[in-house]
Formats: sequence, C-alpha cells, structure tokens
Amino acid sequence: MNKEELLFYDAYEAFYAMAKNSKAFQNFCKDAFGEDFSQDGFSNVEQIDMIFQYIPKKDDVHILDIGCGNGKMLGYLQQKTGAYIHGFDYSEEAIKTAQLLFSKNAEFREGVIGKIDYPEESFDVIISMDTMYFAKDMTEFVSQVKKWLKDTGVFFVGYQEGEVMLKTESKDTTILAKALVANGMKYEAIDITEQTYELLKNKRMSAMVHQNEFEEEGYMDWFNMLMGQTECATQTYEEFKAKMARYIYVIHK
Repeated sequence: MNKEELLFYDAYEAFYAMAKNSKAFQNFCKDAFGEDFSQDGFSNVEQIDMIFQYIPKKDDVHILDIGCGNGKMLGYLQQKTGAYIHGFDYSEEAIKTAQLLFSKNAEFREGVIGKIDYPEESFDVIISMDTMYFAKDMTEFVSQVKKWLKDTGVFFVGYQEGEVMLKTESKDTTILAKALVANGMKYEAIDITEQTYELLKNKRMSAMVHQNEFEEEGYMDWFNMLMGQTECATQTYEEFKAKMARYIYVIHK
C-alpha cells in the first residue's frame, strides 16, 4: 500500500515532526488539554483519566492504543499504572518518536487499521481516541478489535460526528454503534458534546496565548490550523450541536 494514499498521511507526518520540535505547541497542549499528548483533536486529560477505572489493578496489564501517535498518552497511562503499553500508527515519524520516548515494557509498530494484527485476547484495555474513522470497513475492524480484547477487557473510544463522519441522530445511530451491534458487543455511551464545545473555546484561547511563540518558531501555519479547527466554537452552542456531536463509548465483549 502506498502510504501517501492514506487519509491525511502527509499532513500527519508533518504534524508529528512539528509536535516533536515545537515548544510553542507543547505549551499550547498543556494549556488547552491539561497535558501534552501532542493532541490534534479533543483528548483532554479529563477524558483520558476516565480510562483509569477500566485498567485492572494487577501485574501484567496490557494496553493497546489504536492510532497511538507519538505515544505520549500511553506513556501517561503507563507512568500511573505500570502497565505494558502497545501502540500502532501509520505515521513513521510518530512511531520513531514513540520508540525513543518509551522503551521499557513498550511496543510501538507502524501499521494501518485493517492491515495490522495481534494475537487473540492480548489486551486488557484497547483505546481509540478519534481514530476509528480511518477504518475502511468499521464492522470488520471492530471484529478484529473484539478478537484482540480479553474476555474481561474494555474497549474505550472517543468518537466524533460532524467532520470526518456525518452527524446522525444519536449515540445509538453512529456507524460505530452499528458496527458494535453487528459484532454482538455491549456498550455504554456518554454524550460529551457540550464539554467538547467548551474544550474548543479553551483550545482557541490557548492558541492565541501562544501565537507569538508559534510565530517566533516559524510555525504560523500550525497556529492558523488551530484557529481553523476551532472556528466552530465561535458559534453558539445550539448552532454547534446542530452540526457536531461527540461521545465516549465504553465497550465490552
């Protein structure tokens, strides 16, 4: 497969190179999200902290992050739990950084959703924060995830509609929800659309606080990207929620 044909591939290679080098972006992430996970989306520390309740308090816990980027979110989870961490991402730049940052009890692989595989029942927790959109066949990929997950495991997903995925009526009508039902998986879903609206407003303000730093580093293109990503937060919440929705799914076999 030609990597350049993958969704947003070149943009993400450039993004992770910038995230590695830019102090302005690292400072922005801390202000906007509470922690620097090199976020391109909406994974603030409050959302990630929700995962801890599903990580077993035992030795030999294994966590997989689908679309792990440069591994910083997994590193945060490992630091607080001692878990073995595993991640894959299609970005060569991201995986190289993850391998350098986290080498103990960690495995990072270049891989594409639907093309990479793991042994059955390998993981206690599998995480996907804004990455399920990259599955060409979501029902088929959910079947893979179900195979990788231990019987007592949890699949934790951050999922948004209104940009890459068309907005549907509710948490139960998303393409992801339909794929889960088709695979016989049980789920609970939390609507965090309003929290996301507030997060986007904070993300926009945080970007403006660091505008001069971005300019000094020569990264104004990325500052402008952040402003474009958060333009929707200048609308009223009623206008925002008419177009956008965001959910956390907690999924069991």
